[in-house]
Amino acid sequence: MESFTCSKFPSCYSLAIIITLLYFCTTTTTCLPTRLLVQQSPVKSNSSSTEFIKTSCRVTLYPDLCYNTLSSYASTIQTNPTELANAALSVSLNEAKSTSALVLKLSKGLELRPREAGAVKDCVENTRDSVNELQQSLQAMKDLKGPEFEFKINDLQTWVSAALTNEDTCMDNFEGNGMNGKVKDTIRGRIVRVSQLISNALALINQLNQ
Repeated sequence: MESFTCSKFPSCYSLAIIITLLYFCTTTTTCLPTRLLVQQSPVKSNSSSTEFIKTSCRVTLYPDLCYNTLSSYASTIQTNPTELANAALSVSLNEAKSTSALVLKLSKGLELRPREAGAVKDCVENTRDSVNELQQSLQAMKDLKGPEFEFKINDLQTWVSAALTNEDTCMDNFEGNGMNGKVKDTIRGRIVRVSQLISNALALINQLNQ
């Protein structure tokens, strides 16, 4: 019986080439542009998200702080203004909680003169109120949609503004020269940062109503 060879069947060479190409393409990415597209899309998406955050932060008073504290949430924010405002509120709340805990610790762990003790005590109440108002704000962010959007956004703006006012009031308590320098600088430094974060959050929330 005569043996089978490709020389007697020219189409056999074409079939062999096709099989070889198929094998090559399944073991490399050269023939798979869709695979490359899938791999590259997260990078592109992340880039557009961070650019969205940077652009949005320009409306705030502290754009560098805004971008630096929110860029790590790019995958969640993407290009969604509501998610951006929500992230800004979350960052503000976390910082406000940390600052409130610090002020409370200072009020109990230091021997303060009457005026200092009074200022720190008032600041404990201010920062606690600020935390509560930011928590209410975050809760309100979950239910912004609907026919009562205007009413809800106004409430949200009111709570965030109140939180900012409480932080500012705390700082005002430490005005003057008759205060412990270390206590004053420590508290004011933290309050300034919280106030700036809340200010940025409020600016981003205001953009939702444009």
